[in-house]
Amino acid sequence: MRLKSKDVISAADLTKKEVEAILKESDVMLDHLQKKKPLEVLKGKILATLFFESSTRTRLSFESAMTRLGGSVIGFSGTAGTSLKKGETLQDTMRNIEKYADAIVMRNPVEGSARLAARTISIPLINGGDGSNQHPTQALLDLFTIKRERGLKKLNVALCGDLKYGRTVHSLIYLLYMFGMNVTLVSPRSLMMPEYIVDDIEERYGKRPGFKEKLQDVVPWADVLYVTRIQRERFPDPNEYEKVAGSYFVDKRLLDKARKGMVILHPLPRVDEIKTEVDDTPYAKYFEQSFYGISVRMALLNMLLGGK
Repeated sequence: MRLKSKDVISAADLTKKEVEAILKESDVMLDHLQKKKPLEVLKGKILATLFFESSTRTRLSFESAMTRLGGSVIGFSGTAGTSLKKGETLQDTMRNIEKYADAIVMRNPVEGSARLAARTISIPLINGGDGSNQHPTQALLDLFTIKRERGLKKLNVALCGDLKYGRTVHSLIYLLYMFGMNVTLVSPRSLMMPEYIVDDIEERYGKRPGFKEKLQDVVPWADVLYVTRIQRERFPDPNEYEKVAGSYFVDKRLLDKARKGMVILHPLPRVDEIKTEVDDTPYAKYFEQSFYGISVRMALLNMLLGGK
């Protein structure tokens, strides 16, 4: 299957057939990565990475993915030195960049900016994160990690931390329900998953996720523990952040009650929500998760740009 000329804006836009095709293609790309096989399927193609907001893994993994496919990359990180500082609109920026590239990956702090940008241009646009709204490629690599580490059978998945502002979980929850997972949300009440997402999940799949406030209540039965950072930069009021900072953390003591085979995932960066002592346990899979992001983004780019 090809995703040629199709934008990737929200995980909710993808069909199960499309997601399965992306996962299958990701396996192929992972094989090339691990065997260090050179690929030139996108030779002559150019990817523009437009990151209006800071990024390490998403930006660099997309650049690595495009380069490994034989293509080239242009773009920027931050708005300093761009015409946005002169007052140029997002739409005008996008109309110009589409003349220079074959596809665009964009991260922007404004919710809804990715869909607006996609409507402005004719080349494929991939949402690398729009504020606290969506991050579909992170959700795809999260699902791919679960597939590689546990398989896509019916699993108990706990999403923990900042579920209100966390765009990664806003995307991932759709894919988890798409593949029949049992989902429990773990957060302070002030950081619960937005009700409109929970309502949409119920309308699409006929069930609502469970809710817990204590992390220790889910560790004994979770197959996947997905931990997120409480994001200081998303809080409109710093005092509200201080009330919930450090609400949850995973250490070895907590893992004494974990079931065998449980995997811990994190979209990264972490602050103090997963202690470094956890890194050398068999549960920690977040660095593998980051690596898998290259193969998933290689698969997406190849499918969007019509490579072989």
